[in-house]
Amino acid sequence: MIREATFEFLRNLEENNNREWFTENRTIYEQAKADFAEFSDTMLGKLKEIEPDFGNTQVKDCIFRINRDIRFSKNKAPYKNNFSVAFGPGGRHSGRIDYYFQLQNNETFIGAGMWQPSTTNLAKFRQELDYNPELLKGIIEDPKFKRTFPVIHGEKLKRPPKNYSENHPEIELLKCKELFFVRKYPNVEILKTDFADVLFEHMKVIKPYIHYLNDLFFSENC
Repeated sequence: MIREATFEFLRNLEENNNREWFTENRTIYEQAKADFAEFSDTMLGKLKEIEPDFGNTQVKDCIFRINRDIRFSKNKAPYKNNFSVAFGPGGRHSGRIDYYFQLQNNETFIGAGMWQPSTTNLAKFRQELDYNPELLKGIIEDPKFKRTFPVIHGEKLKRPPKNYSENHPEIELLKCKELFFVRKYPNVEILKTDFADVLFEHMKVIKPYIHYLNDLFFSENC
């Protein structure tokens, strides 16, 4: 269960995003970090029930650092104003499509899907959609999926991609360069004792889409 004190830390960090303040409040940060890690470990335990490949995954390998890489960024704030975790086999560097969860004051969300795919993977996605649209549509147009993740996020072409006709029956999906789904949660929902169970239910809803992409992009048979 996430504590209100963790949100309080994130709110204060957003207003005081500098190394001096962070150093002075490191003890509070460590408490908030531990709170998030404990919650993330709970979620990883739940995911291991439905993801056999996660068996040896440790939560420390899933959680992102709070420090920002500011070398090539105009925004020089040294810290993220959120805690984040990516659940994949072996951790956040699995290289596969994973379950991404970000805890942020009034902006908490779970997200998963095709985001900034390689040229090769985007071509695989479009080819599969051209040949067998029913499989993807059966997942993302399922009523429970649409209730949970009603909006497609990501970049989309204005015109059909090369070699595809404007009259293709799946042209709107084919125009997508990214196909990512997000569900946001208000603070009040996250602070409830059953939020881990609620989040897990939503993870189970997005699971077939994650597996669809991983099978498509990383299966040796593809």
